[in-house]
Amino acid sequence: MKPQLTIIGLGPGAMSYLTMEAYDALINTSKVWLRTEKHPVVADLVAKGASFESFDYLYDKLETFDEVYEAIAEEVFQMALKEPVSYAVPGNAFVAERSVELLMKKAEAVGLPIRIIHGTSFIDAMITSLHKDPVKGLHIVDALSIETTELTNLVDQVIIQIYDPMVGSNVKLALMDLFPDDYEVLVVRGAGIPSEEKIVSVPLYDLDRCQDLDHLASVYVPKIDREKDHSYGFGELVGIMARLRDIDGCPWDQEQTHDSLKADLLEEAYEVIDAIEQDDLYGLEEELGDVLLQVVFHSAIASENGYFNTRDVISGICRKLIHRHPHVFGDIMVADSDEVLVNWEQIKREEKSHQRITDSMKAIPMAMPSTLRAYKIQKKAAGVGFDWDHIDDAILKIKEELDEFLEALKDENQIEIEAELGDLLFAIVNVCRFAKVNPEFALGKTNKKFMDRFEFIEDSEVSKKEGIGNLSLQVMDELWNMAKNQGLEQKK
Repeated sequence: MKPQLTIIGLGPGAMSYLTMEAYDALINTSKVWLRTEKHPVVADLVAKGASFESFDYLYDKLETFDEVYEAIAEEVFQMALKEPVSYAVPGNAFVAERSVELLMKKAEAVGLPIRIIHGTSFIDAMITSLHKDPVKGLHIVDALSIETTELTNLVDQVIIQIYDPMVGSNVKLALMDLFPDDYEVLVVRGAGIPSEEKIVSVPLYDLDRCQDLDHLASVYVPKIDREKDHSYGFGELVGIMARLRDIDGCPWDQEQTHDSLKADLLEEAYEVIDAIEQDDLYGLEEELGDVLLQVVFHSAIASENGYFNTRDVISGICRKLIHRHPHVFGDIMVADSDEVLVNWEQIKREEKSHQRITDSMKAIPMAMPSTLRAYKIQKKAAGVGFDWDHIDDAILKIKEELDEFLEALKDENQIEIEAELGDLLFAIVNVCRFAKVNPEFALGKTNKKFMDRFEFIEDSEVSKKEGIGNLSLQVMDELWNMAKNQGLEQKK
C-alpha cells in the first residue's frame, strides 16, 4: 500500500456543516487522527462508528502553540511516510490551520501524495450567524499572531482562535490602538452549532473578562463609524495626502516638491525636540503627527514620479532594523548596549560600502548642525582609537586652542581668527563627547537660560521705569546676577 496523506476538514462544529465527502471519509476510514477531539462533531461521529486518535496530549506537554503544531505536523508526516494516514482538523484545512501548513510543506518536499477533503470553514458559520456579507469587506485575523498583524478599523474584522482570557487580553490591547476603549465588539462562541452558539456584545476594555472565551470563540469587530468615533489610520493619512495632491485637490499641496519641503521637515523635527524638552506629551503627539505628515508627503511626491511609496519606505526601515539587530533577529550574542552600537556601525559601513572611516565621516549630512556633525565625526574617529585617553587631555586642548585664538586676535588676522575659533569650538565639542553631553542640547539649554535671565532684566521695575536701553551695564549686570541667584531658569 502506497503512503498517502489525506487531510479532512471537520467543519465549524454542527453535523449540518459537514460535507458528504468528509462524512464518508470519517466514517469509513479505520482510524483518523484529530488535531484535537475538542470539536462538537466528534461525539456524533463516534456514535455512528467512527474511530479517532487525537494529539490533545501535546497541548499539555508543550509550552507554545507553535511547538504543538510543529510536533503534530512532524508526527503525522512520519506516519504518512510509512502508510496511508487520515488527519482531520476543525473547519477548513486552509483556514487558520498552522499544522496543515507545516504538514503540507513537509509532504510536498518529498513528493508525498496529498488528498484534500473539503471542510466548511467556521467563517461560513460566522457570517451566517452574524448576517454579514464578506464581499463588503471582512478582515480575518489570527489572535495568536495579532502582535505582528497589521490591523485596520476600515473594514469589519473577525479575530479567531481566542482560546482563553490571556489571548483575549492581547487582542484587547492591540485593538485599543485603533478603537475607543469602550468600543462594542461581539464575542461569538460556537457559531453554527445550535446547542452551543452564543453571541455576546462587550465593550473592548472588558473583552478579556468575558466568560465565553474558549476554543470555540471568535470576536467580531465592526468597522469604525467615522461620524461617531473620529479615528483614523495610517492608510487614511496616505489617502488624504493623495486627495490633496490630486488635480482637484489643494493648489498649495500640488505645488510642493522635495526641495520646497526641506525647511518644513527640519522645522517639524525641531518642534518635536522642543516638545520633548518641555515634557509636553500632548504637544509631542501633535508634533510627531506633523513629522509623519512630512514622511507621507515626500513619499507621495516620489510615488507620483515612479520612485517609491510609503510601503517601500516602511519595508526599507523594517529590513534595516532586522539586519542591524542580529542579536535580536539572528544568532549573534552581545554583552551590552555598547557592543550593540559597535555592531550597528560595522553593519552600517558594510551596507553603505564604506571602505574607510573617512567615507563614514563624509556620509554625515552637511545640513546637520555643525556641533552635532563635529560630535559624530569625533565619535567615528574615536571608534578606531584616534582619541584622547582622558577628558583632562581634551580640556588641555581647549586651553591650547584658546591661546592660538588669542594670538590670532592680537594679530587682527580675520582668516586666522575664524580658523582658530573653529578649532576652539571643535575642542569644546570633544569635551562634550567625553562628558557624554550632546553639545546641541547643552547650548540649547544655555540659550533658554540666557533668555530667561534677560527677560528678568527687561521685566524689572527699574527697566520698566527708565527703559532697558537706558540702563547702565552695571545695573543690568546686577539684575542678571539677581536672576542667576534666584535660579530663575530652574523655575521655568
